[in-house]
Amino acid sequence: MKRKIAIVCAAAIALLASVLVFVKPADAAVGLRVSGGRIVEANGTNVVMRGVSHPHVWYTGQTSSFANIKALGANTVRVVLGSGQRWGPSNDLSTVVNLCRTNRLLCVLEVHDTTGYGEEGAAATLDQAASYWIGQRSVLAGTENFIVINIGNEPFGNNASVSATWPTATSNAVSRLRGAGFEHLIMVDAPMWGQDWQFIMRDNAQTVFNADPQRNTVFSIHMYGVFDTAAEIQDYLGRFRTAGLPIVVGEFGHNHSDGNPDEDTIMSYTQTNGIGYIGWSWSGNGGGVEYLDMVTNFNPAQLTSWGQRIFNGANGIRQTSRELSWFGGNPTTSPTTRPPTTPPTTAPTTPPTTPPTSRPTTPPPGGRTCAAAYSVIGQWQGGFQGEVRVTAGSSAISGWTVTWAFPSGQTVTQSWNATITSSGANVTARNVSYNGSLGAGATTAFGFIGSWNGTNTNPTLTCAAT
Repeated sequence: MKRKIAIVCAAAIALLASVLVFVKPADAAVGLRVSGGRIVEANGTNVVMRGVSHPHVWYTGQTSSFANIKALGANTVRVVLGSGQRWGPSNDLSTVVNLCRTNRLLCVLEVHDTTGYGEEGAAATLDQAASYWIGQRSVLAGTENFIVINIGNEPFGNNASVSATWPTATSNAVSRLRGAGFEHLIMVDAPMWGQDWQFIMRDNAQTVFNADPQRNTVFSIHMYGVFDTAAEIQDYLGRFRTAGLPIVVGEFGHNHSDGNPDEDTIMSYTQTNGIGYIGWSWSGNGGGVEYLDMVTNFNPAQLTSWGQRIFNGANGIRQTSRELSWFGGNPTTSPTTRPPTTPPTTAPTTPPTTPPTSRPTTPPPGGRTCAAAYSVIGQWQGGFQGEVRVTAGSSAISGWTVTWAFPSGQTVTQSWNATITSSGANVTARNVSYNGSLGAGATTAFGFIGSWNGTNTNPTLTCAAT
């Protein structure tokens, strides 16, 4: 009898052990996650991101920026990294993670090389970005409570046929990360320079969310010139809230060359509806968007007008930010996090008549060089097709200008992928909006149709970078 009791007890203990090992209770969830269309911590506390982007890959020495951003009240910093196709690769990720932890910041880590793929010749694919993250798996292990992986920044440009692949490319990238063992909250950016002006992300978000086996994906919309009215902002964000899908404004500004975004509505609507926002950007902008700097020369004591607005204005960071409870949950004050109870009443928005231009986010000036190589692709009596390949030097560049003088009376009659002007034999070719930014060693090309008579001698080219 005692032997039977011992056997039964042993079996019961074994069964209990198996339950404890293999069944993870719902309240033991790991890290940041999506629940009911919202981002929550492992303990169920709502998370509302209030932060800014920091261009770390171009300013790796500005490590004090993490503490300075935190001191101004932010609970989140979005960190610009490079996967090596255009910038970086960022092999200092352990340093970044430690800065995030030390400064009690939720950190959204993003690969910037994907910006404008399909329109920007040097851009990386989402698959290449996923490979970078998988290579950093050991560094990120155990950081699920305060790190979000933003797979790739603005991963497609305005090329509609290429952007149409966003659902598949995004789902595949998420699947690769999950297959590699990542349990982090994953953030995915919209196509079309992040502004989704043809609603590709909006209309396919549920499919992409369902493709994540952990259902732990949050969608990021970037709001610049496409979102210049309250109706457009409320309609876009409201549709995600009504569908029960998580959304954040992953980038926005107070001004932009492709139109003036309505930052007041962005900030008030997100506050009312418990939606996160991350402004672009802390400091160091180039390429004509210096007005998006929040502080001058990385000095937190020198807030710009945009910095004053986003940190200290109505519905700004100081007023609405709350630290992750995992760090201790220190205020400011707890934001309102009530979901809308009814669908949005505004009519669906329509794409703008002209697409947004690319938003140049460029590394600092200085030490930039480029080289240009000329070749004749085809030639016929009186005409020819030329091509020029522009290659950045040892530093990334934000723009290029190629000049030459035709030695044999040739002329340019038609061109593409560059703006070409001529004065007699002298020719000047400048980058267009989508192919000026090149990573160190990266290459782009432009072409033209020319005329010739007698001889068609190749000219000597000069390349200048900015």
